[in-house]
Amino acid sequence: MTSRGRASTGPVALVTGGSRGLGRALTAALVRDGWHVVADGRDGDRLEDAAARMAGPGSVTPVTGDVAEVSHRAKLVAAVDSAGGLDVAVNNASLLGPSPQPRLADYELETLQAVYAVNTFAPLALLQLVLPHLLRSHGRIVNISSDAAVEAYEGWGGYGSSKAALDHISAVLAVEHPELSVYAFDPGDMRTDMQQEAFPGEDISDRPSAESVVPALMRLLTGQLRSGRYRAAELARTMPS
Repeated sequence: MTSRGRASTGPVALVTGGSRGLGRALTAALVRDGWHVVADGRDGDRLEDAAARMAGPGSVTPVTGDVAEVSHRAKLVAAVDSAGGLDVAVNNASLLGPSPQPRLADYELETLQAVYAVNTFAPLALLQLVLPHLLRSHGRIVNISSDAAVEAYEGWGGYGSSKAALDHISAVLAVEHPELSVYAFDPGDMRTDMQQEAFPGEDISDRPSAESVVPALMRLLTGQLRSGRYRAAELARTMPS
C-alpha cells in the first residue's frame, strides 16, 4: 500500500536507501507489521516499484532523491510532518565510492568528499532536522555501520573511515540525548548490489540475504536494548527461540 501525505495512526519510521538491499527489506518488514514508512532512494522508478510491491497493514511514502542534497532532506522532513511524527530514524543510505576500492594514497579527495557527504554528513544533517519529532516520541536512531568501520582492511580506508565517523556520531548522540535510544548497527556481509559493487566479478551468492538480517535489526527498533554499537551476528545469537 502506497500513501502520500496522510497522518499515520501507527508507528512511523524514516528509512533512507529504501529502494534496495537492507533498506528495502526493512521497509517491507515494517509495512507488514503495520508501520508507516517514509522511504527514499536515488532511483525513482526502483523506489516506486519497491513501494508498490510491499503489502501489509502498514504503508509507505516513497520520496525520490539524494540524501546528500539539502532540498531532498527537506522533502523527507515534510513527509515525516505529514505522517504526524516519527518514532524511528534509520540512516541506511550509503555510498561505496570507487570500485574496486582504492588505497588511501590514491584516493581522489573530491570523490572521498562525496562518500562522506552521503555516509557521514547527510545522516547527521537529517537527524538534526527530525530530532524534535524523535524527542517528542522518545524515539530511536539506527545508523547503519560496517565492519570496515572498526577493522583496517586494505582499500577500505574511504568507506570505512566514513562509517567510523558515523559510529562516533552515534555514540556522542547517545550521550547527549539519553532520552533516546541510539544505535550503530553492523549488518555484516550481505548479498546486495553494494556488496557486488565492492567485489566486482566475484560470486557473492554465499552471503546472507538482506532479509535474513532484518530480524536482528528489528530488535533495535522494537526491543529494550541499551544505546550502543551492535553486530547482526551477535544479536542473532542471542535471539529468543
